[in-house]
Amino acid sequence: MSTNSINPKYVFITGGVVSSLGKGIIASSLGLLLKGRGYKVTIQKLDPYLNVDPGTMSPYQHGEVFVTEDGAETDLDLGHYERFTGSNLFKINNVTAGQIYLSVINKERKGEYLGGTVQMVPHVSNQIKTKIFEAAYTTESEIVIVEVGGTVGDIESLIFLESIRQIRKDVGWNNVAYLHVTLIPNLKATNELKTKPTQHSVEILRGRGINPDILVCRAEKPVSKQIREKLSLFSDVALDSVIECRDVKSIYEVPLNLEEQGLTKRLLTRLQLEERPLNIDSWKLVVEKIKNPTQKVKIAIVGKYTKLNDAYISVIESLRHASATQEAEIEVKWVLSEDIEEYNRKNLSLEEAFEDVKGILVPGGFGDRGVEGKIRAIQYARENKIPFFGLCLGMQCAVIEFARNVAGLSGANSTEFANDTPHPVIDFLPGQSDNTDKGGTMRLGSYPCELEDNTISLKAYKTKTINERHRHRYEFNNLFGNKLKEAGLIVAGRSPDGKLVEIIEMPKEKHPFFIATQFHPEYKSRPDKVHPLFLAFIKSCLKG
Repeated sequence: MSTNSINPKYVFITGGVVSSLGKGIIASSLGLLLKGRGYKVTIQKLDPYLNVDPGTMSPYQHGEVFVTEDGAETDLDLGHYERFTGSNLFKINNVTAGQIYLSVINKERKGEYLGGTVQMVPHVSNQIKTKIFEAAYTTESEIVIVEVGGTVGDIESLIFLESIRQIRKDVGWNNVAYLHVTLIPNLKATNELKTKPTQHSVEILRGRGINPDILVCRAEKPVSKQIREKLSLFSDVALDSVIECRDVKSIYEVPLNLEEQGLTKRLLTRLQLEERPLNIDSWKLVVEKIKNPTQKVKIAIVGKYTKLNDAYISVIESLRHASATQEAEIEVKWVLSEDIEEYNRKNLSLEEAFEDVKGILVPGGFGDRGVEGKIRAIQYARENKIPFFGLCLGMQCAVIEFARNVAGLSGANSTEFANDTPHPVIDFLPGQSDNTDKGGTMRLGSYPCELEDNTISLKAYKTKTINERHRHRYEFNNLFGNKLKEAGLIVAGRSPDGKLVEIIEMPKEKHPFFIATQFHPEYKSRPDKVHPLFLAFIKSCLKG
């Protein structure tokens, strides 16, 4: 453990009964409420899967991959952490079992355990604790919120639970609080909330040596005092520490509801910290706008993973942020790019697919499945002058579409999809051609970009130099730059050395809004600090 002079407090958040209870939103909400009181906070996610990171997983397995400033491919919950707290997180903020076991095995191979038998306790548990302490001291945080993925009944999570149990012994009782999130299901047949699943969940947790200090109870209707008293009795948690967390229309309401329930006050008391005045006025204003829209705007998202909304959660939230500033409610029309390909095969019009939409957004992705559908959707947006926004693969598809149908480069493509294309307008990332690994071999993290004068992008950003996060292997091929420029495509942003194209757009006189970025602007949008390109896109959609 570091000898740093700060003495951080630790809040461990576990979950029971079922997964996807919203531990990430509760951790994020708590981060906002503590930061709004002037405390320096960081949030860490412990994921029990054996992948080193989620970068090689299908979004259908684990939702979107969120990329941090330093290029870590992380769990989508880190996106929530950043959006709620307004802070940039880093690689240390997401720890997986795969990372832990890999570290331990590498140390064993190097002989660092002095010939001893390597065991789950203390070697693996110590490595987990090291990562938790590292998050505290590298970020110099006063409070570290640690979310343990999965549920307390999962076999994969056992060593994480053991590690957070030990930390109370390591740092002292007053420096650790355990918050357990659980479900109070409502039985439709009798219309009553049932506490038994929560009782069993707490019993399992206590069997692991952890007595929860606070219960946060997810429920679809009010949790009565009688139910809270019952839970207090059977879980040995103080009555005023049994906190209701009811379903709400917007996740951004959750912090306000938890504050009203007294969660932060109970936690600060438990950790013997000062109760400071709360200032989250800008957050409250956003929530009011989200709850009281005066108009709607329908946006089509054309993607490969549209059957799972979490695959594009940062995109959706960024659209919500931008819409809220215009007092509009976003309505997403999910369009599977493979369905667009089916329209093409049958020579059907795309009017039905894009009926009533005010804008078309094509997000990122990998592989050739559904790509021709994305390209066709972009062509429809361009030809029908529907506001279009492309992200990462969406930009690459826009370049391919423009090359084929405007610049006259028949058969233009990306070498990711067609090695034998006569016009490789998108090509492999320079310097990566000999690297066959799939994990962590892309351009990842934050890179600078210089914007060109007299562009829509510069007007949106209002600054010449920007920094945005990337996650891709393939790039705009500069060999075709002049040909595409002659046909009317504008390169609106490049890397400072001029070698990498970051933003393309069409002039305002030819299209109301046609912008695509090689980077992922959705990673940096916040409810109270909307990303300028999403805002410009939504404003253009509302004009239509």
